[in-house]
Amino acid sequence: MGKVNVCVKGSYIVVVTLMGIISALLLAITLFTHGYFYGEEEIEHMLAGMHFMYAISIITLLLSITGVYGACKEKKWALIVFAVGLIPCTLFMFDLERRELGLRPKVAENINGQYLKILPLSNASGHDIESLNYIQMEFHCCGLDQGYQDWGYNISESCLCIGDSKNPCVAAPENSSLFEHYEHDHDIMIYKEPCLPIIISHALLAINLAIGIKFGLTLIWTFSIVLCIIILCQLRRKNDKDSPTVIYSPEAKTGNYTILTETAEYS
Repeated sequence: MGKVNVCVKGSYIVVVTLMGIISALLLAITLFTHGYFYGEEEIEHMLAGMHFMYAISIITLLLSITGVYGACKEKKWALIVFAVGLIPCTLFMFDLERRELGLRPKVAENINGQYLKILPLSNASGHDIESLNYIQMEFHCCGLDQGYQDWGYNISESCLCIGDSKNPCVAAPENSSLFEHYEHDHDIMIYKEPCLPIIISHALLAINLAIGIKFGLTLIWTFSIVLCIIILCQLRRKNDKDSPTVIYSPEAKTGNYTILTETAEYS
């Protein structure tokens, strides 16, 4: 059995240990999320993603333990199990990231169609109005598609500009309902930007962030596989100390042989 390079072995152990820590954190986050939303209506839409996270985190955690054991004890079978088990996971993650990148336009289209169904806001349900009010206060926007005009006469008070608004504001129409509740000598300022483009941009940002995290994790997996293969190659290489040393006698070179038996003489 060949000797493993110390730097390669140490790098592999560090990378695989990091992979195991990340897998343990993902498993803990998944368990916490599952427990937090247990019994809620949202849990039905989250189960598929949770099952995927359970599978990935548990498999990679077990593989990382096996890989570290194989490197420390220089066990070829453990390193082979690690490489063979992690290669399909890595290929699957690369394919998943590719498909998620292709789904970004469709996600934006679905969000746009979902929120446009709420219009006109005068006929929207109480739940939709409450959700939109929260979005307007959170993202400093007003309306969905055409800005405050989506509200018509009854502009929501959640459209009122605050002092530290991160988006531009405009003067509210004087014939709006806001002037019935507020008596001011100056203009009443409301948010200018509609909320729908901001909602879509935040959703795409979340998708990009998730893809980036998955891509970084996949790179760690790929690097660990490369190091594992290098270690296996080094273990397979024969060491000079494993072969018997051949010693040549100077007497053998000069043809100095000793007669073992005397030739029998026959009469």
